[in-house]
Amino acid sequence: MLSFLPGWLLLPFSFSLFALNLALWGILVTPLGIIKLLLPFKAVHRVTALAGKGCYRGWTTINTALINLFNHVDWQISGAQTLDKTSWYLLISNHKSWLDIPVVSTVAHSRIPEPKFFLKDELKWLPFLGTGCWALDMPFMKRYSPAQLAKRPELKGKDIATTRASCQKFKTVPTTIINFVEGTRFTARKQADKHSPFQHLLPPKAGGIAFTLASMGEQFNAILDFTLLYPDNPQHVAMDMLMGKLKRVVVQVEILPVDQQVIGDYFNDEQFRERFQLWLNQRWQHKDQLIQQYNQTQVLTSAPDQLPC
Repeated sequence: MLSFLPGWLLLPFSFSLFALNLALWGILVTPLGIIKLLLPFKAVHRVTALAGKGCYRGWTTINTALINLFNHVDWQISGAQTLDKTSWYLLISNHKSWLDIPVVSTVAHSRIPEPKFFLKDELKWLPFLGTGCWALDMPFMKRYSPAQLAKRPELKGKDIATTRASCQKFKTVPTTIINFVEGTRFTARKQADKHSPFQHLLPPKAGGIAFTLASMGEQFNAILDFTLLYPDNPQHVAMDMLMGKLKRVVVQVEILPVDQQVIGDYFNDEQFRERFQLWLNQRWQHKDQLIQQYNQTQVLTSAPDQLPC
């Protein structure tokens, strides 16, 4: 544990090691994507997919080790005891920080299949990160503003078409598809700009997960609702982690059924769309209450897992 060192000294050292870890696995995994592109055969895809999983697990293992090396972290994880790596899951979560991806990957590492994140299209151009995620078949979502759609109506629904194409790749191998439903990281300014009705969250966006459920719903064994909290680091979580100031990581997992309440034609069935939006907003109200309850009591709603991170 190096958290006793001053933050100004830890920051460049920790940032460099995290960047090197990302670069290492990005360099290793990118050729797998090129091989898959040049040799479109099922046997080749199986081998590259297996190697890609190994690279992802390596990146996650080192990330977790680095977080624990630079910080004295109390990992509080509850509700994940019955998960397994042979099932298909849709994982939804609130979004607090860039640190959320390493945290979710750490929780997933020994419990559920390697996750596939829905990523912003702009991230594909980032060195190592973008090419690595492309090689691992992670879907990139390009969102269009109302002004763009008004000028180019043909773009309407293109992001959903991307979701459909991505989901087809995940039907043969156990997969966890992850969506940060708010679409962006929470800040007080965004909360005000979006007129959020929630105290600790941004309004959830229903379209992406509704379409994922319509495409793969019968194959998902469950929906996993993750609530992420960093109670001692309310502002700049990732920066605090790099400076050795991360104290607690709280992850509460709720397992929800995949039933007719969440599977339907979201874009053409108005009644289903209203029901689904109501269901998702109720989930977010519940999540907001969980966060408020934890902030008041500092107690998880269920016993923490015994599995170490």
